[in-house]
Amino acid sequence: MEVPGYTEIRELGHGGTGHVMLAVRDSDGTAVAVKHLSDRLREDPGFVARFRAEARVIAELDSPHTARLLDYVEDEGDAAIVMELVDGVPLRRLLEQEGGTGPEAALAVLKGALLGLAEAHRHGIVHRDFKPENVIVTEDGGSKLVDFGVAARSGDAAPLVGTPPYMAPERWDDAPAGPRSDVYAAAVVFYECLTGRRPFTGDNVAALAHQHRHAVPALGAVDEPVRGLVLAGLAKDPAERPESAEAFLAELEWVAAAAYGARWEARGRSRLGALTVPFLTLRPPQPAAGGGTAPLPLPAALAPASRLAITGGLVLATAVAVVSVFLIWNDAPSYRYASPPATPAPAPEPTGRTPAPSTEPGTVTPPVSFTDPPGTPPAREPAGGVPGGSVKLTGGVTVPGSVDGAGVRPV
Repeated sequence: MEVPGYTEIRELGHGGTGHVMLAVRDSDGTAVAVKHLSDRLREDPGFVARFRAEARVIAELDSPHTARLLDYVEDEGDAAIVMELVDGVPLRRLLEQEGGTGPEAALAVLKGALLGLAEAHRHGIVHRDFKPENVIVTEDGGSKLVDFGVAARSGDAAPLVGTPPYMAPERWDDAPAGPRSDVYAAAVVFYECLTGRRPFTGDNVAALAHQHRHAVPALGAVDEPVRGLVLAGLAKDPAERPESAEAFLAELEWVAAAAYGARWEARGRSRLGALTVPFLTLRPPQPAAGGGTAPLPLPAALAPASRLAITGGLVLATAVAVVSVFLIWNDAPSYRYASPPATPAPAPEPTGRTPAPSTEPGTVTPPVSFTDPPGTPPAREPAGGVPGGSVKLTGGVTVPGSVDGAGVRPV
């Protein structure tokens, strides 16, 4: 089912909770990504509430380093988040291709993602799933943090959800959500960029939990000037880590300038941009206003003498639990709950839904609050894990056991 006002072009990716479509906004031809909740999960009010909560979280963020919300639509036939379309490559793809990126590129990609994370932390939002799949690298070497699908408010006693190789020690002990856990995950990603591998590589969830709690990361492959930064982010005790993404970013800036000079970021971003070239030169044409397609410009990293024909091919998108990727910001976000079908009965009581604000080019969309329909349950994690007494964590890791106050318990 398509969202009114948008024409869907093709699927960008799919996962256990739904699928992401490339689409264009009918009013002006802007390319967007539309994230649909699956039909099966729309039958669960708790999942719908959680999906709506994700839209609320994204709506609060206003940073060029996060994916911005354009629209939210919910009715009895669909629930969809419309996002700006980020033109770039998941960091995971680059790591799979290249291994370690080198210290300056690692610092540059971490800086961009931390800027997005800092915006979330300023709003009291904890991402809870910072990993290479959720960091998008653009052709100019910039980076964005995406997919706030399992985000929680700082201090909330949120259920255990995340990707085990990136989960901080305290998260295994069911600690309340906090910014320092995100800092830890960012440090794991930083280590992976520096070395081409994760600091902890247990072959099952129990082993990973033990390593995150007790093992000391090997630093032999980490460039000496940034070892202190890695150790600060990976401290077992949350109190010994930077208190937020903003604090970690301040340490990063100081260490980078001291170790690599004033132009470290320019060199790092140039390196990252070059790494995206093999992917972005194979992307298919983008949708054009009025239908059809328009050729995509070549990445800036390609010199004029290197220009070559682009003939389509690889769709550069991943959907990990329907991750929102590929974004191009256009105008202010809007939110809407589609009204239920008209009936001959008397006018119903207010449902808490709001009509769609104008999204015509040049207009400013007034802020619209999300108001849940009466009786809507709070957002919650699905009970019972997955069939067969097992637990499925974000990132496709399924283990025998259950999720409870003690974390993941193998059985």
